[in-house]
Amino acid sequence: MAIENIPEIYITDKNKRPDLFVYDFKMTNDVVKSKVNLGMHMFSFLQVGKKQVHFAGTTVAVNKDQSLLLKKGNWLWTELLETEAKYYCKLFFFSEEKLKEFLEKHTANNHAVSDDIPYFLIRNDSYITSYLNSLSTIRQAPPIFMENLLSVKFEELMLYLLQKYGRNFELYLQSLIVKETAPFKKIIESKIHSNLKLEEIAFLCHMSLSTFKRHFIKEYNVSPGKWFHDKRLQKAKDTLEQGHLKPSDIYLEFGYNNLSNFSIAFKNKFGFSPKETAQ
Repeated sequence: MAIENIPEIYITDKNKRPDLFVYDFKMTNDVVKSKVNLGMHMFSFLQVGKKQVHFAGTTVAVNKDQSLLLKKGNWLWTELLETEAKYYCKLFFFSEEKLKEFLEKHTANNHAVSDDIPYFLIRNDSYITSYLNSLSTIRQAPPIFMENLLSVKFEELMLYLLQKYGRNFELYLQSLIVKETAPFKKIIESKIHSNLKLEEIAFLCHMSLSTFKRHFIKEYNVSPGKWFHDKRLQKAKDTLEQGHLKPSDIYLEFGYNNLSNFSIAFKNKFGFSPKETAQ
C-alpha cells in the first residue's frame, strides 16, 4: 500500500508549502486503512461520511457531528461513505510557525503540556457550520488576498475553540510543538487487541517491516507474530471465561476470518476448545 504524503499531494505549487492551506476532499469509494504521512497539523471537518484514524497509541472514530484536530505524523485512515454514496471532508492545514505565533499572542505560553494525544475531538455546533461556510466563500477571493484572509480565519477558529474548551485546548495546542514520539513498547501494547497487520503497526512506529521485526525481537525476545498471536488468544480466553459471549461472537474481533481457524488456534494454545471455555 502506497504512503500518501498530505498535504503535499493536494498542493499545486510543489516548490512551496503554504503556512495555511484549505482543501475540500471528496470521494465516492470507501478507503480502508490508507497509510498517511501527515506533514502538517490539520483540522478535519467531516461533512458527509464516517472517519476512523489509527494513531501510534490509540484510535478515534467520528461522524459528521464531530471534527478533529490531528497532530502531524504517520497515521492509518479509514474513510467510509454514507447513504449519499459520497464522502466529503474540509481540511484546514496549518504550520508549526503559525501555531507558535498564535500561542505567543493569545496564551501564557508556559510550556506545560498534556498527555501525548495525537488528536483533539471537537463537537460541531452552529459556529462551526457558519465558519465552514465562510471558508468556502473566501476561496473565491483573488489569490493576492488569500494568505491574509486565511490568517484571519485561522486566528478566529483558534480563539473560538480556546474560548469553548479552555485550558484543555490550550494544553493540547502546546503539546503539538513538543518533538516527542510515543515509546515503542507503548505503541505495541496499545495494539494488542486491534486487527492491524504487522506492516501497519510498523508504519505507525515510523519503521519498515524488517526494522520493526528486528526491534521487536530485541525488546521482547520473541517474534512479533507469535507475541501478538499469544496475547490475543489469552484475551479471547479471558473474554469467554466471563460467560457472556460465545466463540462465534468474538472470533472476528481477535483477527480470525472464520470460527474454525479460531477454534483450532485456541485449542492448540490451551489444550481445550473455546466452546468448552465458554460453558
